[in-house]
Amino acid sequence: MVDLQPDQLRTLDAISTAGTFEAAAQQLGVTPSAISQRMRALEAAVGQVLVRRGRPATLTAPGEVLVRHARRLALQHAEVLAELDLAEGDTPELTLVITGDALTTWALPVLAEASAWARLEILREDQDHSIDLLRDGKAVATITSVAEAVPGCRSTRLGRMRYRPVASPAFVERWFPDGPTAAALEEAPVLVFDRKDDLQDRYLGGRAGGPRHHVPASHEFLRAVELGMGWGMLPDLQSQESEAAGLLVGFDDAASLTVPQYWQQWRLHSPTLDRVATAVREAAAAHLR
Repeated sequence: MVDLQPDQLRTLDAISTAGTFEAAAQQLGVTPSAISQRMRALEAAVGQVLVRRGRPATLTAPGEVLVRHARRLALQHAEVLAELDLAEGDTPELTLVITGDALTTWALPVLAEASAWARLEILREDQDHSIDLLRDGKAVATITSVAEAVPGCRSTRLGRMRYRPVASPAFVERWFPDGPTAAALEEAPVLVFDRKDDLQDRYLGGRAGGPRHHVPASHEFLRAVELGMGWGMLPDLQSQESEAAGLLVGFDDAASLTVPQYWQQWRLHSPTLDRVATAVREAAAAHLR
């Protein structure tokens, strides 16, 4: 029977988080030699390479499995201490992956509420790529557009967010005097959140787009569209106030895109995680389609 030592699992988790053996040693308050010894012992116990040595150090597939196990144990340990009133003021820690659009429009207030009973680390990632962090054990839950549950997780539909192409009135007057024709779209500057953002390309549907500007922050992306840097796809929840104020206009509402939203979380008995999930579902029901 393989005996997985808690200190070895914590060491693997620290390497995954810190990126190097030296940084993991500093995080755990031990020597780099101790980190190496623990990893050699753990790899010997499971008979597999768990870490690719380098800068940064990266986990192999078996290493990712064990990191997920380590983080499950850490969460359950914190909850047991809290239940026994032995936590000494400490609360369970949850790492969540939340899209920038969800944070900006509806998710942050509910997460602020959840911070009263859990320590939260919130990672921002594109909704189509957020499950990668869930799969490799770096997060316990995510808001994503992917319906199919990651192995070891369960998926719950939250609702839908509608995105429309919008721009400033002056931008539309200059670049789309005859509407968003193929020729006009080929010339008009377009704003993209980052290189993973494909919403603009999905709207273009294979048509050529104009020069691109990347603005990888939700509030600043909105502001850049208002300032006329380019047109962009924005969720109704984010653009509605600017449209009401006359700062933005939708120029092709019939071609809106609807993006489903799902909550995926580890299959784990965790009162803290389940409480956060319930709060997220209730908030989504109040704001999403």
